[in-house]
Amino acid sequence: MKEVLRIIVLTALTSFFSTSCEKVVIKPDPEGTPTRCFESLYKRVKERYAFLKYKNINWDSVRDALAPKVYDDMSDDSLFKVLDEMLYNLRDGHVNLISPFNISRNWQWYLGYPQNFNSTVLERNYLGNDYHITGPFINKIFVRNNKKIGYMRYSSFSSDFSDYQLNYVITRFQNTDGLIIDLRNNGGGRVNNIYKLINRFVTEKTLIGREYEKSGPGLNDFKLSIEQYAEPAKDEKGNPLLQYLYKPIVLLTNRSCYSACNSFVAGMSILNNVTIVGDQTGGGGGLPTSYQLPNGWVYRISTTYSELPDGFNIEHGIPADIHINMDPLREAAGIDDILEKAFELF
Repeated sequence: MKEVLRIIVLTALTSFFSTSCEKVVIKPDPEGTPTRCFESLYKRVKERYAFLKYKNINWDSVRDALAPKVYDDMSDDSLFKVLDEMLYNLRDGHVNLISPFNISRNWQWYLGYPQNFNSTVLERNYLGNDYHITGPFINKIFVRNNKKIGYMRYSSFSSDFSDYQLNYVITRFQNTDGLIIDLRNNGGGRVNNIYKLINRFVTEKTLIGREYEKSGPGLNDFKLSIEQYAEPAKDEKGNPLLQYLYKPIVLLTNRSCYSACNSFVAGMSILNNVTIVGDQTGGGGGLPTSYQLPNGWVYRISTTYSELPDGFNIEHGIPADIHINMDPLREAAGIDDILEKAFELF
C-alpha cells in the first residue's frame, strides 16, 4: 500500500511540474506520524528555504502557531490543511505540497492584481486572420504611424522551438523598425529556452545574473551556484545564428509572468534597447527542489535565489519601465492599452 501511494504521488508530481526547472531530492523514508511529518517539514524549510530572511518570515513563530493543531490520529485531510497553511506563509508560487488527493499552492503573485491581458481582444481586434503561427510563436507585422513593428507572442517557456522556427520569425522582422515581445500570462517553463531566446538579442557575452544556493542551516548560509551569461547564438557547429540587434525591443508583461519568464525579463532588462511595458512580473526567482515527507507525500521549496548583476533580487518580480494597467471600459471596447502603449514607443 505504501509503495502504491508513493507511485501515485510521484506520478502526480511528474505530471504537474514536468515543465518546471527544479531539482528532485526524494529518498525512501519510513512511514511517519502527522507529528513527524510536521516536524520534518518545519526542519527542512528552516534549513533549506532560500527566502526566510529576504521575506522577513519568522519560521519558528509559524511552527509555534500551528503545532497545537497537529496530533497523531488526525486524518490525512486535516494534516494536509495544516501543512498547506504552514507553507502558505512562505508566499511563494514555487512552493507546493503534493498528496494523492490535493496540491497546495499560493498564487497570490498574480491573483491579487489586474490580469492586464485579454486573449479575445488581442485575437479579434489586433491579430485577426493575418498572422503566422511558427511553432510556439504567434507573429505579425503591424504598421503604425508609418512604422513597421514586429510582434511576437510567446505564451510559455515550456513550449520548445527550433533554431529554424526562430530564424524564420527573426527573418520576417529584419526590416521592421522595432519588435514587441508579448509575454503576458507566460507562467514559465524550461530554463534552456530562456537562453535560446535571449541569445538572439545580445552583441557580446553578457552577465545577466547570479544564482545562489542555500548551503547551510543559517539564514545567511549561501554559496554562489552559477553566474548566468547570455552570448550571441550559434548552431551546433559553432556557426552564428540570425539575431535581432540594435533596434528597439518592447516586452509586454503582467503579474502572470513567472519563473522562467521572470528570469527572461530580468536578463533582457540588462540590454539598453529594451523597454518593459505593462505590470511588474510575478516573480519566482528561486529554483524549487523536491523532497519527501515521512508519509510519502512530496513537497517542493525554493532552495536558491537569483539576482541581477547589480544585486537586485528577482524573487518578487521585475518592475515595468512604463507601468500601465488595461482600463476595463476600454478593454470592453476592444482596446488593449498595454499593446497600444507599446506601439507609441516606436
